[in-house]
Amino acid sequence: MHADVVVYNIGTLLTPNQVPPLKGFQMSKLLEIKNAYLAVKNGKILAFGSGDYSNYVAKRTHLYNAKGRILIPGLIDSHTHLIHAGSRENEFSQKIKGVPYLEILKQGGGILSTVNATRAASYLDLFTKAMKSIEEMLLFGVTTVEAKSGYGLNLETEIKQLEVAKELNNNQPVDIVSTYLGAHATPLEFKGNKKGYINELKHDMKIIKEKELAKFVDVFCEDSVFNLDESREILIAAKNEGFDLKIHADEIVSLGGGGLAVELEAKSADHLMAASEEDISRLANSNVVANLLPSTSFYLNKDYAKARRMIDAGCAISISSDYNPGSSPSENLQFSMQLAANKLRMTPNEILNAVTINAAYNLGIDQNTGSIEVGKQADFVIMDSTNLDYIFYHFGINHTNDVFKDGILVVKDKTLY
Repeated sequence: MHADVVVYNIGTLLTPNQVPPLKGFQMSKLLEIKNAYLAVKNGKILAFGSGDYSNYVAKRTHLYNAKGRILIPGLIDSHTHLIHAGSRENEFSQKIKGVPYLEILKQGGGILSTVNATRAASYLDLFTKAMKSIEEMLLFGVTTVEAKSGYGLNLETEIKQLEVAKELNNNQPVDIVSTYLGAHATPLEFKGNKKGYINELKHDMKIIKEKELAKFVDVFCEDSVFNLDESREILIAAKNEGFDLKIHADEIVSLGGGGLAVELEAKSADHLMAASEEDISRLANSNVVANLLPSTSFYLNKDYAKARRMIDAGCAISISSDYNPGSSPSENLQFSMQLAANKLRMTPNEILNAVTINAAYNLGIDQNTGSIEVGKQADFVIMDSTNLDYIFYHFGINHTNDVFKDGILVVKDKTLY
């Protein structure tokens, strides 16, 4: 069969080639093909290999020269707070002085200040801001993004956020997977009545489900936010409505959120900087992905998640940016990957698996993306490097040269195409 596109002169094609979730030592394994080509037909991967590709070339086939660079699957950022208004640079000096995040939250800052801005923002304002961010992510080689709500804390604004994500998904190349995070904080109008707000969440998630606005429900399980029992109650209600589950777990205080994720068969437990040895063991004996967010640790000057301990125990790991206005105001997933190398002590192979196939698995989309595999979406990135290690060695810059989404060139020579 003739291809629509053939990318040739690929120095090395690197891809996961095991069934996810990749756990423990599996995360160090990649398929490497030298002098490679990749053929695309109707937006899907038709073939790939080494050497002669002439059988896939016809008069109308577009040939694209990778110029000896490496080719990897499109990156997947599986934890972001993409849709929001405003910014929080006014809190930056407090963070530098060491004021704890939970203290800033008690002062009316943190999540609640972004809630006020997001409630006041128009649909167009939210869409325009998010479009700018998603284009920045695409330039970094990200072809799929998970986007949480959670800056409305009322039905009207949560729906507004999720509808922006849905329209954004239909109006630019990057795939967006939406998560309802009404349980991000308790809004001021429910101060002293958290039980009432939890009941409101249960009601609202039914409407979110009816409108088909989200695949997942998430909860911020943390000291002074939602405790373990409250988080369990919210997530069980979500599961009963047919949502898949995620959980902000053990970010600041060890509450047992990782164990709760295992108990409820969530797709991922996210953050885990304060995860206990018991919960690491429970995660290792499950298929729940430990979704680690090192940019948040960097920005908050907090301890990093124990990635090496988790991998050695047999956990499945993914890495995400946690892009949000308060604790990780950066769309740069590559920086998160570089932190995973330098601070989490993960190897380049482990990190590539963490931002491709394991990230796809924790979003429930691994049948369609996350690896170079015949029949999958032709989502791939040509990096401006001849080897994988260089991407982590030379930190703080964008190594993406070209991006193909569904077989279409969308970034060429580091520029949106």
